[in-house]
Amino acid sequence: MKYQWLVLALALVAGLFARYMMDSNDPEVAREPYYPMNYLESGTEVIDLFAPEDERIRLVYFGYTQCPDICPSSLAVLSAALKAIPQQQRDKLWPVFISLDPMRDSADKTAQYAAYFDQTITGATGTEQQIKSLADTYGVLYIKNELNNSEIKYVIDHNSYFYFLKPSGELIKKLPHMASPAQLIATIPIITSSITE
Repeated sequence: MKYQWLVLALALVAGLFARYMMDSNDPEVAREPYYPMNYLESGTEVIDLFAPEDERIRLVYFGYTQCPDICPSSLAVLSAALKAIPQQQRDKLWPVFISLDPMRDSADKTAQYAAYFDQTITGATGTEQQIKSLADTYGVLYIKNELNNSEIKYVIDHNSYFYFLKPSGELIKKLPHMASPAQLIATIPIITSSITE
């Protein structure tokens, strides 16, 4: 009886080990490598969202390039606000668009999409785990919804806010999606003046 349990235990361990080895070699089951959430890709560059030497306030918007309405209108509002404020205030801001759809939005695609609205907006993406970590940190809600009989396959439903962050990543303020840039224009000088105090 003792030997029976020993044989069963050894068989279980061998089975678990074999399954682990198969999963680690299977590209469909293989896990993403771990990267800190602040190291993202933009075009051909790696950016550090929380780089301490860059003292600019981060003005971050989360969306995705195939978003049909909210993202383009939010980025248009951001672009209009950036054009309306004095250069001195622009110099204190780092506008960043972060994709919630890393499966479809490559680093190049995301960078080009953001630059279409304004050349100073950095378009960035990362691994699914990085994006989830960032989204969880700032309370970004998003969900993938499948679309049957559609060429785009799925959409990402998400909430829509502009996030003002300190260089450390600490949240200063968030503003909801808006139809005009007026609220953003009014808020930027208040936020940027805080970094000189």
